[in-house]
Amino acid sequence: MADNPAGAGSGLRAAALLDALDRADVEDVGVPDVNAVADAFDPRELGKDDFRRLLATLLRLAERAPAFALEKVDPARFATLVARASRAQLEAVVAERVLRTRVLDEIFARMGAHIRVDRARSLHAVVHWRLSGGVGEGGYDRYETLISQGACTVSREMREKPRVTITVSPVDFFRIVTHQATPAVLFVTGKIKVKGDLAFAAGLIGYFDLPRPA
Repeated sequence: MADNPAGAGSGLRAAALLDALDRADVEDVGVPDVNAVADAFDPRELGKDDFRRLLATLLRLAERAPAFALEKVDPARFATLVARASRAQLEAVVAERVLRTRVLDEIFARMGAHIRVDRARSLHAVVHWRLSGGVGEGGYDRYETLISQGACTVSREMREKPRVTITVSPVDFFRIVTHQATPAVLFVTGKIKVKGDLAFAAGLIGYFDLPRPA
């Protein structure tokens, strides 16, 4: 039923709840916002394709009610949802173009809110991210993050020369930002490639106070 079930009964209840949510309109959902939906689901109780269905349903509901938009999910809940999803569930999400773009955009959009001003105040550095399996040049989705004077801004256009270019799969990127994997381990196992300042890349996550999943 589920990739990592917490129990057959809980898995069945989660699947039934997702089916009901998938069929519902905004007026029929019965909860006030996206955080209430997030609290109702544990990806470990869902099947391989169900996490994708959950996110797709939230995007549909958000078209009618902004309270269900992904950007309304608070940081800890968002990190917990992603961290608890299995690799197969995350692969199903990134295989769907709209969801892949929406989730990646959401994560990068949140980076500015998580920058550690105390550590990044005197830093000026440009990072180019290449997420494999994309539709951009060379088969990558690309993001540029500029860390300058204690702030972090994000662009989909590569505007400045990077201090480092990082190439990684979306799923492994999700694992990094939710504390499920470290760049160092992914680097030595060949799952992340770094061009440029290796020492800076190794400590890059330290410039952010990323929320930890529950």
